[in-house]
Amino acid sequence: MTENKPALEWLNYHHLRHFWVIARRRSLTQAARDLNISPSTLSQQLGELEAWLEQPLFERRGRELHLTEGGRIALEHAETIFQTGRELLDRFRRSGPERHVLRIGAVGPLSKNLQFEFILPLLKSGDTRVNVVAGSLHDLVRQLHEHKLDLVLSNIPLRTDQEQNVFNHPLGEMPVFLAGRVAGKLPSGRFPRWLQGVPVFLPSRQSHVRSDFDLLLAEAGVEPDIRAEVDDMALLRLLALSGEGLALVSAIVVERELQTRQLRSVFRVPGLVERFYAITIRRRFGNARIEAAVAHFRQTLKTIAALGGKVSRPKAR
Repeated sequence: MTENKPALEWLNYHHLRHFWVIARRRSLTQAARDLNISPSTLSQQLGELEAWLEQPLFERRGRELHLTEGGRIALEHAETIFQTGRELLDRFRRSGPERHVLRIGAVGPLSKNLQFEFILPLLKSGDTRVNVVAGSLHDLVRQLHEHKLDLVLSNIPLRTDQEQNVFNHPLGEMPVFLAGRVAGKLPSGRFPRWLQGVPVFLPSRQSHVRSDFDLLLAEAGVEPDIRAEVDDMALLRLLALSGEGLALVSAIVVERELQTRQLRSVFRVPGLVERFYAITIRRRFGNARIEAAVAHFRQTLKTIAALGGKVSRPKAR
């Protein structure tokens, strides 16, 4: 007697790709234009996919289509499927030794030390090539949507109410210091009152650390002597070493200087931390190399943060 076995089900990947384009465009008309098919044909294909999955994938809000919860799950799987497909093509078309390419975006002001610590484990494997692109958060997220990047490193979380398909993965946080090589002892008194009139170098006002620091000063009615405001963390590190004032920096920016005690005057700002994120268009990273790099990086941040926690207010040499 022959058993009745259910027929093997196959997902219509053609319809899935069309769904993916609609999700990117949030418009059936614009997606149809990109795909060079009629909106009615595309709408029919979307309906067939929704019937096959037994889930509505979109809801209309005004003129835009927004993903339902089922649509978000379908898009997450679609991203993984198409990424695997691209890797399959790359593997067979590539000549020479096999190398996996990881494309990482870094928000412009982000510390170069932080970027280095993240990509170093990826380079040690020998089978990975890393492309790092710097830019604004808005531009880098656009490249995420266009699948030109695998993830974005940032010290600013993305507002999820504006970008529903983008996810902030916390990497860790760093203590923040006022650090420099100024001669003599730091002024005495309660913080932040002793900062009155003291020369300082600060991150630009786009930084969350700067915003929190400004609030501390405003509440205390304190006005330091602001000598420079800069976006570039490498420049802020050099200013910390200049001997001309104190720079507001997170521990990872001056990690080596803290270890070698090149900074004569160091004060940990109470309650102030800088947080870091990996931003992706998936809830999961979906890439074993990135997952390993993220796990290693989180541990690295904990180690550096612990080092920062041991730094006290040293006496001048």
